[in-house]
This record gives sequence, C-alpha cells and structure tokens, in this order.
Amino acid sequence: MKPSVVTSEPNGHYCDDCAVRGAAVCSSLDAAELREFEHLGRRVHFDSGETVFSEEDITTSFYNVLEGVMRLYKLLPDGRRQIVGFALPGDFLGMNLSGRHNFSADAIGAVNVCQFPKGPFGRFIEDRPQLLRRINELAIRELSQARDHMVLLGRRSADEKVATFLLGWRERLVALKGPSDMVALPMSRQDIADYLGLTIETVSRTFTKLERLGVIEIIHGGISLLDPARVEAMAAA
Repeated sequence: MKPSVVTSEPNGHYCDDCAVRGAAVCSSLDAAELREFEHLGRRVHFDSGETVFSEEDITTSFYNVLEGVMRLYKLLPDGRRQIVGFALPGDFLGMNLSGRHNFSADAIGAVNVCQFPKGPFGRFIEDRPQLLRRINELAIRELSQARDHMVLLGRRSADEKVATFLLGWRERLVALKGPSDMVALPMSRQDIADYLGLTIETVSRTFTKLERLGVIEIIHGGISLLDPARVEAMAAA
C-alpha cells in the first residue's frame, strides 16, 4: 500500500524545526552536514493502518520516525502475528545485513517519517565516522530491546508481562516527553497481546485486575499509573 500523502521539501530546511533531532540518527551532524543530509530525504506521511514496509521486501530506503507510533511485526508460519516492537519518534528503521526487511512495519494512527534512499544514504555515511558511531549506538539499543523482549516472552506470568510492558513503555515515553503518570497506549489490546505472547482476553483481564487492585486507572487513550512501586515489584518478580 502506498502512503496516502507525500510531502517533499528538497530545498527547505525542515531539519531546523525537527522535534526529535536530538534523539535521532542525525544528532551527530554539524550544521553544514545537516544541510546536505536533509537534501537526501523526504518527509512522508502514512495514515493509520498503512504499511511502511513489509517483511522480506528488498530494502530500498531507511526511515527516521518523526511523529506517531509504528507496530513492527513478523508473521508466523501458521498465520499468527508476533509483534516484535513499537517504533517511536527518533527511531531509525530499515538497516539490516541481509538487504531485506526483517519484519513488517505499519502505522498506528498517523505517522510521519523521513525516508532516505539506501544508496545515497550509504554514500553519505562513508566518510562520516561520527554518523556511523551513532548508527551503531542505535543498533546496540535495538539489540538490547530485542533481548529484553525475548526474556519477556519467557516463563513469566501475565501480570509480570503486562507490568513489565507498562514500565518499559512508560520509560520510552518519558525519554521523549518527560515524566508523567499518564501512560498513553496508542496500540490496541490485541497489539499488546501479540507483543507479550498472550491472548487478548488475558491482557484485558490483567488490565482489569490491576485497576481493581488500585495499581492503575484505565482512561481514554491509555492508563494512569497510580502505584508505580507496586508495578515495579510485579515486573521484578
């Protein structure tokens, strides 16, 4: 599926007002390099549910998330979906050794990205070791998140899985927007279930249980964390 809206600004200076530049792959570039860098990419908009790229497609572009949230997933041989992560603003997607995408990505709500063609981007980074170091930092962070996810899918109870997910997601949101007791959950309960290796019924029951215990309050668009210490204790069990 093609993106519904494409906005290119080849002669603009949209990097100047990029809200996620400090957390993004381009944070290591100086002003002159940034001017050159922004001419490599274009801003692309995806509506909710649209596919950004699909598993096993040949990699032709890289993506820097500017706004919104994306679900990253693989389809299992029996047709089930395993969500492997959620991408937030500042995340950089598409780099891999195989030359093909390792997972699919689609938009949860409206998403804006900077899209960079693979060839020109590769040539740009060749003589910029600071950019290569930044890419390596992001790759190491992605590997760490993947290891944490493998542990999460292991022999843990539903309560422990949900608590760990809420704390991890809250930590990522805090890094972007600052501290808040409100944890926005743009993904569906089914998305959370597919991420945690649970059924949607189990996830819904666990949320209801946590609310009944006074640990969280379910609100429109997310949850309010009423007792963070108790959630941390559950996640550490």
